[in-house]
Amino acid sequence: MISERLSRVEESATLRITDLASKLRREGKDVISLSVGEPDFPTPEHIVEAGYKAMANGLTHYTPSKGIPELREAIARKFERENNVSYDPDQIIVTPGAKHAIFEAVFSLIEEGDEVILFEPAWVTYEACVKLSGGRVVWFNLGKGLEIDGIQEVITRKTKMIIVNSPNNPLGAVFDHEFMRTIRDVAVDHDLYVISDEIYEKIIYGGEHISPASMDEMWDRTITVNGFSKAYAMTGWRLGYAASSDEIISAMLKVQQHTVSCAPSFVQYAGVSALESSQKCVEDMVREFRERRDLVVSGLEELGIECMPAEGAFYVFADVGRYGSGMEVSERLLTRAYVAVTPGDAFGKSWGDWVRISYATSKENLRKALKRMREVLN
Repeated sequence: MISERLSRVEESATLRITDLASKLRREGKDVISLSVGEPDFPTPEHIVEAGYKAMANGLTHYTPSKGIPELREAIARKFERENNVSYDPDQIIVTPGAKHAIFEAVFSLIEEGDEVILFEPAWVTYEACVKLSGGRVVWFNLGKGLEIDGIQEVITRKTKMIIVNSPNNPLGAVFDHEFMRTIRDVAVDHDLYVISDEIYEKIIYGGEHISPASMDEMWDRTITVNGFSKAYAMTGWRLGYAASSDEIISAMLKVQQHTVSCAPSFVQYAGVSALESSQKCVEDMVREFRERRDLVVSGLEELGIECMPAEGAFYVFADVGRYGSGMEVSERLLTRAYVAVTPGDAFGKSWGDWVRISYATSKENLRKALKRMREVLN
């Protein structure tokens, strides 16, 4: 009864932990979640006010499927100002969340049997998007050194796309110029598309964010995806966007027209306010995230747990192999310390001894969670 396409997609490897955490909460346990991928800050007041004002003014109906002109123009200015990339507003599509933009891009470009290179570890939804589109994922394990030099070895005549995410979920890494130049060289030499997921671009503590579309010969082969969820604490608003060539955006528009129609109208007006108003709210959140990052890394070091360099996003990817596999440690922390983390093999089978720890919660919760972790692991 279920379609063959959907049967290719496995349920998330995190469901076991999530279900157990929910069960413990129902039993009245004080579970601290270090697994969630959303900022715990309230959406900035001026953004909320813009959305409310749009609703109060009756802007609650369908918009153009590609997005309201005011928002696409603001996004184009943002690309020029912050990413050194020029897009016409018509080369931008506004979507209900960056996740849907990624799906639209993959679905528009990947045909049955096409291969898409994913860097392991990778956010879980990339693989699902490829499989739902009929493609096949080819994994390239970055390893602890984040080495990309061997990528040529996994390219075949069926390779069509590379997906890159910097700052990275789950690693917290910010890929440098050398890394991005290698992607550029491979994409140009083999005529590949690149989806650049830049949803965490404003949450950076070290390194420099680089948009592949700004590099030589990359503009017309790159689909740049971004959104408002992480930088502006707008996860529930569901607002994202993508920019690329006329041909690719037109294809994505067809998918949007026949699925979700458009992003919510009043949310789009809130997005204009987010981009065009003061960015101090973002700076304040990033400053707090940096302090939390330092707190978590320091606490893990006391436990003898090695972490990947956490230069961006709000995750620490940690090697817990001395205490067991990532799944074993995740279950032990949840059932005995009431601390929820995400096992590393959810992001790639080569990372089974790792866990992802989100510090998108208060410092008070982080201190409490680290104390519980010390008590259980030691």
